[in-house]
Parts: sequence; C-alpha cells; structure tokens
Amino acid sequence: MTSRSTLTAWLAGLDAPRLSRVLGIRKDAVASPEPRSMEELAERLLRPGSVALVLPQLPLPCLQVAETLAALGAPLSRGALAKALGATAPTASRELNAVLEALADRALVWSDGDGNLRMVAPLRQAWDAPLGLDAPLGELLEGVTSEELRGMLVALGIKPPGTRRQRTAAVLEHHSDPQRVAAVIAKAPSATRQLLERRAKSAPQDTEFVVFGAPMANVPLGERWALDRGFLIRDLHGYGPGRIPAEVTLALRGPGWSAPFDPVPPVAELVPVTAVEVEREATAAATAFAIHAASVLSACSAAPPVRLKSGGIGARELGRIGKAAQADDAVVRITLEVAYSVGLLGADGDRIAPTAVYDTWAVQEPAAQFADLLHAWWNLQLTPSQSRDEDNKSLAAVAGAPRCGACLQARRGLLAAAAALPEGQGVRVGTDLGPLVAWHRPLAHPSFQDETPFATAVREAELTGVIARGALSRIGAALATGDREKLAVACRQLLPEATRTARFGGDLTAVVTGTPSVCLAELLDSAADRESSGTASVWRFSGDSVRRALDTGRTPDEISAELAAVADGPLPQPLSYLVADAARRHGRMRIAPAACVIHSDEPALLAELAAHRALAALGLRQLAPTVLVSGSSPDKTLASLRSQGYAPVAEAADGTVRIEKAPSRRAAAAPAPRKATTKAGTGRSARRTAEAPAAVDPSALAVRLLVTPPTVPEPDPFGTGVLLGTDTEEIVTGYAKHLTYTDIRQLAHAIDTGTAITVEYVAASGNRTVRTLGRLELDPPYLEAWCHLRDAERVFTLSRIHGVMPAWADDRA
Repeated sequence: MTSRSTLTAWLAGLDAPRLSRVLGIRKDAVASPEPRSMEELAERLLRPGSVALVLPQLPLPCLQVAETLAALGAPLSRGALAKALGATAPTASRELNAVLEALADRALVWSDGDGNLRMVAPLRQAWDAPLGLDAPLGELLEGVTSEELRGMLVALGIKPPGTRRQRTAAVLEHHSDPQRVAAVIAKAPSATRQLLERRAKSAPQDTEFVVFGAPMANVPLGERWALDRGFLIRDLHGYGPGRIPAEVTLALRGPGWSAPFDPVPPVAELVPVTAVEVEREATAAATAFAIHAASVLSACSAAPPVRLKSGGIGARELGRIGKAAQADDAVVRITLEVAYSVGLLGADGDRIAPTAVYDTWAVQEPAAQFADLLHAWWNLQLTPSQSRDEDNKSLAAVAGAPRCGACLQARRGLLAAAAALPEGQGVRVGTDLGPLVAWHRPLAHPSFQDETPFATAVREAELTGVIARGALSRIGAALATGDREKLAVACRQLLPEATRTARFGGDLTAVVTGTPSVCLAELLDSAADRESSGTASVWRFSGDSVRRALDTGRTPDEISAELAAVADGPLPQPLSYLVADAARRHGRMRIAPAACVIHSDEPALLAELAAHRALAALGLRQLAPTVLVSGSSPDKTLASLRSQGYAPVAEAADGTVRIEKAPSRRAAAAPAPRKATTKAGTGRSARRTAEAPAAVDPSALAVRLLVTPPTVPEPDPFGTGVLLGTDTEEIVTGYAKHLTYTDIRQLAHAIDTGTAITVEYVAASGNRTVRTLGRLELDPPYLEAWCHLRDAERVFTLSRIHGVMPAWADDRA
C-alpha cells in the first residue's frame, strides 16, 4: 500500500500519454500538470470510494492480480507476485505485464523506483478476505501481550528476548519461513493438523468461532496447541475467535499452490460471418426497434398510461400499449424505461405522459431518434426488459427501480466481449457470449430470470441491433466508444430517412416501407388500424376507423385530401367509396345530454318556453315541435316553470303522472334520558348516550321482533310498514343497507344492551368472514367492537355488515 506523497511522486513522474490514460482525458489537457493538481489527484484516488467505482469495470485477470496484491501486501516485488500467480513462464509473464499496465493506467498498482509494486490503500479494503486469507501475522499480533508472545516463543523452542518488540519480531521471523512452519505443524497432534488444514482451505468467515468469553483453559486440546505456538491467534487477550495468520495459511497450502490467474478469456464456439451479413441483420433490427419505439411513444401521447397506486405502469397498460404499437413486451418496456430516463416521458398526476422534450424528439429523423434512445439504453443502470421479480411476480415498468451498477456493467461487458471476437467471426448464438461477459466483467451479475448467463442483456442488444449474427455491429462499435457523434453517424448510415408516403391498395390497406415519419404515422393511425410494424408497416382501413377520423371533426373531403397528399399514386376506388359510405352513415342519429325532457301537445307553448328569457338558465333546447330538453334537473325545471306562472306536472319513469302528495310527518316518542358512559381505560367519552336498558328475555325478544306494529309512523325506510322502535335502529338503518329489519333490530338491541352479537362481514378485499363481537360502541358510519376472532379491538363499517345472528355460545363475551 502507499501514502499520498508516494502516489503524488509517481503521478508527477508520468509522461503525458500515461497520465492522460490515468485521468481519462485528452493528452493536450495534461501537457504540463501542476504539482498541486497531482496532490489533488492523489487525494482523490486514495478516497475509500474510489476503488469501488473502478473495480466493477475491470476484467477477470486484473481483479485476480489486484486481489493477490491485496492478500500478500505491498510493496511486493514483481517476481514474488509472478510466483504467487504461477505466471513465471515467458507467455504468462508477458500477460502479467499487460495486466499490471492496465492497473497502472487506473492508478491502482504501479512500480516504484526500487522495482517493487505498490497499490493504493483502499484496494486492500475491497476484499474482506482476499484469496481466502485472514490478516497477516503482524496485524494479529498487535493485540497480543508480551507475556503471551513469550509463551509462543518458548513453545516453539526459541529463547524469548527481553522486550515486546523483540519478541514480536522473533515470532514474525519464525512464521515468515513456510518450510519451518510446515515442519512444526507436521509434528502437531492429529486433531491440530486437521483443524489447521481445514482452516487453511476455507475463508475466515467459515471458521468455527469459540463462544465469546470462554477462558483459555476451556479451549479444545487441538486448538490450544496451535494457540500456544501462534498458529492460531485470539483477540482481546484470550477471548474471541481463533484466527489463522495469512503466513500460516500459505505455508499449509504448500509451495505448489498459486493464486488463480486467467489472462486468456474462455474459448467460445465461433462461426464465420461476413460484415455484410452483420450489417444487414443489424439494420433490420435497428429499423424495427426505431419504428416500434416511435409507435410506443405515439401510443402514450394519444392515451397516456395510468400509473398503479404502487407506482409504475402495470401489465394491463403495457399490453394495451403493445397492442396499439404492434410491439412485444420487451420492446415496450425498453422504450418506456429509456424514454423516462431521458425525460421524453414524465409523471403527470396519475398518468405517465410525454413531455415537451418528446415534441422536439418526435420531429427528428429516425436515425437521430434511435441514437438518443440507444445512448440512453447504454447508460441505463437497470435491466429495462426484466418483467418478473425473484418471486415470479409481474414487475411494473417505470416504477423507479433502484440503481443497479451490475446491470450497467453486464451491458458494457457484453460489448467488450463481442468486440474481442476475431474479425469475420461470431458466436453460434448470442447467448454463447455469456461466459465471455463473465470474464470481461466478473462483478456484473446476470439477471435472475436468465436461463443462460446474461441472456437478457444479449436479447436487448439483439433487439436494438447492437449485436447481430453473434458479432458486434457498426452501431455497437460506435456505442462502445461512448462518442455520441460517432454513434449518430453510424445510425445515419444504417437507418434510412423517414418515409413520408404510403402505398394504398385496393384491399383497403396502406403500406409504408422503412420508418414512417411522425406526421404520416399520426395521419394513418387516426384513420386506420395498424396491423404490423417493422421494416414495413401496414395499416388497414375500415368503417370504424374512418368513423374515428370523422369524429374528430374532419369532413370526408378533408380526409380524402389528406390521404391523397401522402399517397404515392391515386387513391384506390374502394377506399374512396369507404370514406363516402362512412360519411353518409355518420351522424344519422345524435346523442344529446339532457337532465329531463319537456313534452306537450301544444307546439306554440313549447316555442314560448324556448324563447322565454327568464327560463334561459334551464338550458332549454327544442328537438321537435312537441319536445324540449332541459339541462337542469326535473325538480329545478318544475320549480322554474311554476315560478313563471306555468302549471307543469311531473311524470314517473313509466310515463304516468307522479302524485306529489307529501305524507304527514310525526315525531317518534322521545326515549327516556340515558346517562353518558366513558370507555374503560381510554378516557374517551362513549358514543352511546343512552343507559343500557334492562336485560331482555330471549323469548320475549323473539316475540318482539316478530310482532308487526299496527301503525306506520315515520321513518319507514323499507316501505313495508315496519316501525323503527329506537334511535339506534334508525341510525343503523341509515347505514346498514344490506340488513333486513329483523337483523337491524337484533344489532340495535345488542348495541343498546352491550351484549355480544355474531355478524357476517365483507371486508374491503371482498372476503366474507363471520365475527363474534362484544363491547359494541356505535360511531356512525362505524361500529367499534371487541373482535373475538382477532382477540383485539377492531372498527367495522356498518355498510359492510351483511347479516346478523345471535352470538355463538362458545364465543360470547
């Protein structure tokens, strides 16, 4: 590892080309770097988060070399590193040099003036246990007392020196010799050897921890032998887990062990493929995607999709958009996610609608539109076409998924893998690139829905034309550079200009080859139904589609003129006949809004009403000599006409005259005053304002419920002549619309007397349950009660109670 001054000195000694690669900027920007800028750069590279940003972008051999350096520590000679990696052969040595150059270009590892390799300090913290090794011996000995060090040296047969520093150095010197360590362990008890060998093969987190606080005397015999000699070290002066130093682990692994080093990518099955074949297939895929993407966004413009309450666009809306655009689910999801990320779509209340940026984007040529979408896809930190979660449940689109750096690196690794293929060669199928992606970006994780590694990323690249015939296309190569201008040029070379004319056929179809312009697509969408999209798009005219165009207020002549303006020849006669026939039938009947109808056998009287200034507020309109429609309600219309001296009568729905005789209203006898109560334990005033009446015999209650009163005083909500006996019954009647009168009386009686009752309740989800309730408190429109099923206080909505019965014997309060 290194300090800021060491890193600053190394940066200051770099030439302009190397420094430009380290900084990732142009050479002319670093021709004469200032010392102060080098110090600031070193400070930035030594920040803890700097390594975390770089490591996901590295291929497998770079990560392997960096992990080995982190495990063995720095400074380290290049020869020691090569030996640890098993890269001493000439070919492997050259490959190691290339890896070290790549790490130096990222300012992670470099060689100092003495030929030793150094690394930035945060690199060691990137792995909890690099190569499965625990901390080095020197770090573990920091918590060991001088007396414990003396005991280790005595057990090893070494005369202990006097000071703690000297004793530490003696233990370090002994353990730094792998052969001496292996020789001592070879003489250990069998249990100790097995314990240490098992620890050496596993990562530190897999070790068996002793119980915290267990004294040294209770340590098993095999482990105690290793602890006495420093082959296992316990923290906190004898307490905590036993840890095996890195030097001991390497000694146990033996001289034949080497760290993994795979400088060559895995071999894939390649097939010959010409550049013409790749470009032809890439052009077809890119053109189809551009057309479908424009159609998807056009469908969102015509009818913005509704967002789910949980956020995002659900499966139903996705299906509607896909049907309108003739695009499959993956294309719809990619387009929506990409468009949302660059601001072509935005949240508008409960919908996702196009923004003003979309209007500017929509008038561009297809190549420019596609380049914008493709560049956004390249930088998208999620997998847009993923439609299922880990539980195989449908995922909403544009739902604000968390950022996923691994998804972005999977895309980058895919293009790096395809770019590394030999010229004129491609993989047999696109998914064969998966192992190569894993080599180029080991820290990128495939999607959990992938049947083969990185299948989703490959599918997205093929849909957009980035990968074709198992090889990298021209637009893929331009995309990998990150240069938007190069990408725009490549898209212009592959995608044709927008088509502004259509070929109309006698079978009532319109065919557009290539990508239709926005104006052409909108015109055809307004008067015909899209049947297919791709390298050629097809629309079909019908009576319903032409009727839609007429509904927008256009005349048949205007529709015919607009279609003729975009036709590459004269309009077919069947299409002209269809437009004329649809126009002839259009509007033969009309639908007018009306709150009520006024009719009379006297046309002169209705004409007088229509012209009456004082009745203008009613919105009267004469449909026929004997019929007027009013925009106001029947009661308001009646009152207004009568206020002007007219004498209209009201009709019922069946045409009979409605008799307006109001029945006499009588107040019910006032109940006896009741004492207010307070709910125990809450301090809240109870909502029942009546003293509970005396307990009623069940037989007497049954007789009371079955007796029909001889008179019918108000209120009579059922129209059956049944009397409401108490205020509670009247309140329950107003809210519990699903209950019979018998159920209402039972429920009201339970509320008034405080007895338990069993109800059939329909929850908001639609589930029906039977609940036994006690401690009833009426709080219209709610009923507070103790639910015996849940054994807790619950609030029930009166309107959701669909049945009442006496409390079950074993559940009564």
